Amino acid sequence: MTRSRLAPGVAVVTVPGRGPAVRTADGEFLHVATGEVPEPVLLEHLADADAPAPDDTGARAVPGLGALLGAFAAAGYTVPEHHGRPADLDPPGSRTVWLLGDGLLTAPLADRLREAGAEPRAAAPEEVTALVRSDAGRTGSAGGRPAAVVWCLDGPVPPGLWDDADRLPALGTAWLRCHREGWQVWVEPPALTAGDVTSAHVRLRRLAATPAHRELAAYWSGGGVAGDDRLTSPAAAALVTALLADDLTGLTGLTGLTGLAGSAARAAAGPAPGALPARRRLRRVDLRGLTVTEHPVLPVPDVAPLPPPRDAA
Repeated sequence: MTRSRLAPGVAVVTVPGRGPAVRTADGEFLHVATGEVPEPVLLEHLADADAPAPDDTGARAVPGLGALLGAFAAAGYTVPEHHGRPADLDPPGSRTVWLLGDGLLTAPLADRLREAGAEPRAAAPEEVTALVRSDAGRTGSAGGRPAAVVWCLDGPVPPGLWDDADRLPALGTAWLRCHREGWQVWVEPPALTAGDVTSAHVRLRRLAATPAHRELAAYWSGGGVAGDDRLTSPAAAALVTALLADDLTGLTGLTGLTGLAGSAARAAAGPAPGALPARRRLRRVDLRGLTVTEHPVLPVPDVAPLPPPRDAA
């Protein structure tokens, strides 16, 4: 069995007179029935990443330890511990993240992703276009594909800029993005597979949700006059990039980004109670107070084609 460690946000405490208890990532406390396993042995294995795996010789003498640790793993309270994982075991591109847009946002995001074990690099819009339009992209070849593309704009999205990138999830590449409109930054939901929410879907949903849809469309098209638009401070950039990095690392098991912080167990467990699923969540960051609000957003179905006109009698 693979060695494991406690999942992020999970703790095990000893309760006087009652034995060990798990504090889950949501803040609940659950009593642990250790059975035949002495409490100190369980705590040692959970606390020491270098402890022998349950199928090692030293652990075989402890009946029930393997089953107990397996129950922790099945509940999502532990995650596999990979010590000294060779880089060549990762499939090509599985740790690569392309970053596009404004350096005010992409620079701190790159730092966060490197700390998490990813390999971010700057990319150009032409590379995204070439990726989605190439034969390799259409056939799904993973050799030249990044695991994810993240595009950050310190301003509105010019019409058509993200059209090609919206096709990335259908090729198996995760697609994340954010942009700013005045004092508001919109962090759009990550798209991982065909059928997820794209930037085009977000635009259509926002236009449908406001009576000022003509004005909003005109604002997006550019050409207006605005005041001082240098509004994104380093603190605001840090908050926005932290949200993007959390989306990316929190969905590790779905994007194939091996080595990033977070786990497949976290992705499979779904959102916290009362929270929106990341892939259906549009976040609005108000830069004046660094507050974040969440809004549900769904894909927009394709419009059914009109029936052919009937021949005039």
